[in-house]
Amino acid sequence: MIKTPYLLFLGDAADPLAAKVAQGIKDWRPEYAVGQLRLPGCQADMGVPDMTLQEAKAAGVKTLVIGVANRGGKISQAWKKVLVQALEEGFDLASGLHNLLRDEADLAAVAHATGRVLHDVRVPSVDYPIANGEKRRGKRLLAVGTDCSIGKMYTALCMEREMRARGMKASFRPTGQTGILITGDGVPLDAVVADFMAGSVEYLTPDNDADHWDLIEGQGSLFHVSYSGVTMALIHGGQPDALILCHEPTRTHMRGLPGYALPSLEALRDLALTLAQVANPACQVVGISVNTQRLADAEARAYLAEVSQRMGLPATDPFRYGAAPLVDALAAV
Repeated sequence: MIKTPYLLFLGDAADPLAAKVAQGIKDWRPEYAVGQLRLPGCQADMGVPDMTLQEAKAAGVKTLVIGVANRGGKISQAWKKVLVQALEEGFDLASGLHNLLRDEADLAAVAHATGRVLHDVRVPSVDYPIANGEKRRGKRLLAVGTDCSIGKMYTALCMEREMRARGMKASFRPTGQTGILITGDGVPLDAVVADFMAGSVEYLTPDNDADHWDLIEGQGSLFHVSYSGVTMALIHGGQPDALILCHEPTRTHMRGLPGYALPSLEALRDLALTLAQVANPACQVVGISVNTQRLADAEARAYLAEVSQRMGLPATDPFRYGAAPLVDALAAV
């Protein structure tokens, strides 16, 4: 179990989106986020106090969490001095990067010498089965996006909060490092061997009450050539009854792929639904979640109204304006 509270390590994050792990923890578990530690040149800010390791220790911090999700999931050599010092100061380390803390000889040696714990969140802890495609009891929703890092996790978490407030049975099912750090459980999907990815999603969303909703955290995008594989596993392993389309309207290209434009919501709807109906012919698209953080209020509301009218579906920014329209749409499923 990862000890709380946390000091969020933002390192030299190139932009706010690179620190999405820290942002997710701060937004959904603010009681864990005591402070942040940034290196020179860091372009992210969680709006919590900047702290030295000594200040964090005095504030009761137990674990330094690497809050950065960089391309390829690598531990930067520029971070090493701080990570070693954190262990020497008595902090545990937690990371969701593909590059495991335990595989870094210097960190492993210091952790062993100081009795500290290295938590690698992106390590499967279960021998997952190969998917069998059998229908399971209960209902499932999956958020799919026009791009990666676009708000799929936030959509599911916002819907869970709204559904539970209404007394509905709902469970957020994490499939990535941030969700796992928020909830303490889940499947690190992109670290699962490819043949077992869909099976791990079946494992994550087992039989349940007929009126219970699993809200599955989406990953990647069917249109993102780097990360489409995890999306396919979620669509077929999750066997969703409902899809939410997620979009960020100000992006000029796919994240990390300047030569690729984002698809239209219509293209996402048609492709995702076709693939989802392979595993669940009754699947339907029920709503649209738009990340409007870069739009002014009036502009955001106008965009949502236009999208809703054009697509014939409820559209909202669930983090900014609430998830009620999306939850209302589930009544018809």
